[in-house]
Amino acid sequence: MALKKFSPLPGFGLTLGFTLFYLSVIVMVPIAGLFFRAFDLSWKEFWTLATSDRALAAYKLTFGASATAAFANATFGTLLAWVLVRYEFPGRRLIDAMVDFPFALPTAVAGLTLASLFAEHGWLGRYLSPWGIKGAYTPLGVVIALTFVGMPFVVRTLQPVLENFDRSVEEAAASLGSSRLRTFLTVIAPTLLPTVITGFALAFARAIGEFGSIVFISGNIPFKTEIAPFLIVTRLEEYDYTGAMALAVVLMVFSFVVLILINCVETWAGKFENS
Repeated sequence: MALKKFSPLPGFGLTLGFTLFYLSVIVMVPIAGLFFRAFDLSWKEFWTLATSDRALAAYKLTFGASATAAFANATFGTLLAWVLVRYEFPGRRLIDAMVDFPFALPTAVAGLTLASLFAEHGWLGRYLSPWGIKGAYTPLGVVIALTFVGMPFVVRTLQPVLENFDRSVEEAAASLGSSRLRTFLTVIAPTLLPTVITGFALAFARAIGEFGSIVFISGNIPFKTEIAPFLIVTRLEEYDYTGAMALAVVLMVFSFVVLILINCVETWAGKFENS
């Protein structure tokens, strides 16, 4: 007689029911409520509110700055993860701990700090201004803030892959006469690419919904440095609830698309690693 496998948790039915209840109350019900409220608008009204000149300018800055910041994080985050995993040096543990600092720091504090640093007379801004580089109250400031909050997603995604990477493959390539550059391009890069793309997507998705760290450094100038989440808040403060809902639905749909793409990339990466 086979013994019943012991599980420290309750049965499948109970745990699945609790999971679905939790997801429904916390996630699905608020999302469904937003879409149902949006259905009160006609398609023409929704399109007019969602594609106004101010909204299009906010979308352009939000998505453009998010993509730029995610690309910067994918590039420099990969280098940082490589250094933290492959090399031993004084202060390594401190730097590794500092990677998670954007997670612990309130976003409003981060935005205020960045605005003070990159303002025209700030600690860094005073040296950048003579070169025509303005980090505060410009689109560049938005990119800086989004890069700050998105960096940990790339580094923490890459570190486990680098730690588990079989170095004997590199040694085999070197023993066959392959140069370091060729080994990196033909052996290491193809293995890391799926994970780098996943980190890029996570940083991009995080940047789309960022609000607190951008409010202070951007200046929130309409048609110039105003992001879509701040425009939603502005619409609410103006009691334009329908306009806010239209913008929120656009960001919601785009976030779902990004989430689906992330899952597709992770599935592809899993097949790539197992092949």
